[in-house]
Amino acid sequence: MMKLLFALPFVALAAACSGGNSGSDAAATSIKAVGSSTVYPFTTAVGEQFDRANPDVSVIVESTGTGSGMKLFCEGLGADLPDLANASRRMKPSEFADCQAAGVTDIIELPIGIDGLTLIQATSEEPFELTLQQVYEALAANPYGEEQTAMNWSDIDPSLPNKPIRVLGPPPTSGTRDSFVELIMEVGCDRNPEMAALEEVDEDRHAEVCSKMREDGVFVEAGENDNLMVQKVSNDPGTIGILGYSFFEENTDKLQALALDGVTPDENSISSLEYPGARMLYVYVKDQHIAVKPALLDFMNAYKAAWQPGGLLRERGLVPLNDEGRAGADAAVDGRTKLTAEQLN
Repeated sequence: MMKLLFALPFVALAAACSGGNSGSDAAATSIKAVGSSTVYPFTTAVGEQFDRANPDVSVIVESTGTGSGMKLFCEGLGADLPDLANASRRMKPSEFADCQAAGVTDIIELPIGIDGLTLIQATSEEPFELTLQQVYEALAANPYGEEQTAMNWSDIDPSLPNKPIRVLGPPPTSGTRDSFVELIMEVGCDRNPEMAALEEVDEDRHAEVCSKMREDGVFVEAGENDNLMVQKVSNDPGTIGILGYSFFEENTDKLQALALDGVTPDENSISSLEYPGARMLYVYVKDQHIAVKPALLDFMNAYKAAWQPGGLLRERGLVPLNDEGRAGADAAVDGRTKLTAEQLN
């Protein structure tokens, strides 16, 4: 019966659902989330807890990467389409426009906590530190618009190890890749005054020079599976990986983190945003789906409980929002606050 109702226009659905039915309308329903591999374990944890408390509801979480998840989320409304999108960066204005064009007009944005992009290596390796500029110079396809010739870290700076540069990172569909480019690559690039000036006169050229990753085998796209990233780096001395802090924290017996700009990632440096790779994580909800899936609102409230201090998400390694950020996220759930295009620009 639920699927038949879902095929109707949402205006009719909302009217049907307001006819005095209780939360039992959610019986035998499912809640589907897609998106970020970084956010996947957090939504899965909340979903498992929710499933135990609500045996008539099934929470299904798929790790597709943020970009692919947003594409699926914005395809429209209906039983076969996701209710939520996990994201390791904020929704892009272009994605918001795609959602609006497909009828997904009422979107609730939930910041769930803070993560840190972490450069990792095996514990057996000699520790060393990098600046954002050194990371950019090592991984850019054409650093500062010039030919990329660095093969060893010492080619970037003689003080760095005389070892081959080999970095495993996320693919372009990943929000982690977007965050890495924005927080690390572009900032490192703009440490060069000429590159900072270039953005003012030629944004497209600046974006190409500062964000394009090298494709000669030094930077390897390792897919969306963060657990596999842990295995590859821990079993391959000399290799550096790019990973969310929560996954690193769960594997400190195998991995160590590299400091960036002299700051080591930990809960304090990430929550204060002192660590250069600190980033907000999000869940996006289709408010229109609540009309036919009342359990979706209950799930949002379960997520709200999970991001409180001492809640489930902190137990799973997510750095909590500060008091102000948490109050805003709480209010978004309580008021079912709709995201606007102006907020993203």
